Amino acid sequence: MKKIFVGCCGFPINKKKYFKTFKIVELQSTFYQPPLKIETIKKWKKEAPKDFIFCLKAWQIITHPSSSPTYKRLKERFGNPKNYGFFKNTKEVFKAWERTKNIAKILQAKVIVFQCPASFKSERKNVQNLENFFEKIKTKRFIFALELRGNWPKDLIRKICKKFNLIHCTDPFKQKPILGKKNYFRLHGKPGYNLRYKYTKEDFKKLLGFCDKKENFVFFNNLNMVKDAQEFKKLCQKF
Repeated sequence: MKKIFVGCCGFPINKKKYFKTFKIVELQSTFYQPPLKIETIKKWKKEAPKDFIFCLKAWQIITHPSSSPTYKRLKERFGNPKNYGFFKNTKEVFKAWERTKNIAKILQAKVIVFQCPASFKSERKNVQNLENFFEKIKTKRFIFALELRGNWPKDLIRKICKKFNLIHCTDPFKQKPILGKKNYFRLHGKPGYNLRYKYTKEDFKKLLGFCDKKENFVFFNNLNMVKDAQEFKKLCQKF
């Protein structure tokens, strides 16, 4: 029997209300600016129900160059910005991984997703950095999902995901996942990246069809994410 976990990217509503409505979340703050105090993370874990599932986005210092507009939300100085992003073999990138990993340990996170910018192309140096990074952080403790937004060849995606046991994270309405024992979907509206989009009943039926693995993680990331996630969750409960 397949499992479909449905939630939102971040907490779009009060945490207490969210915990009563959903059983899973993909944390966003860990991407922009992870909490500076361990006590904050422990509080998140304590506030959540015992069976609640945390997933999280890896810190942007690992994946995004310092020129990315997402750094407007970074509040701390963290080494040399020239060494940020693209999985570079730098002190900054691996220290950022340690921060991400420690947060994931405290939260007993199920999945850590590495979201890459569209500027991260399938160039030789980027591929080398990517492979070197995942070779160094190998662990059976977490599931890793890789979201490649650039135009990467399918064969290359398959090769990398197979080599490092990664889930190919996608928005299934835009691209079907190439490889992964589980599905990890992030929905940003359609067509393209349209956060104002409200998903339809027909969309939900198609999305249910995309959930063809034993475990499926589905996160909505549009402005209507709470209502859309609730509607899709209701549909899943019928099957």
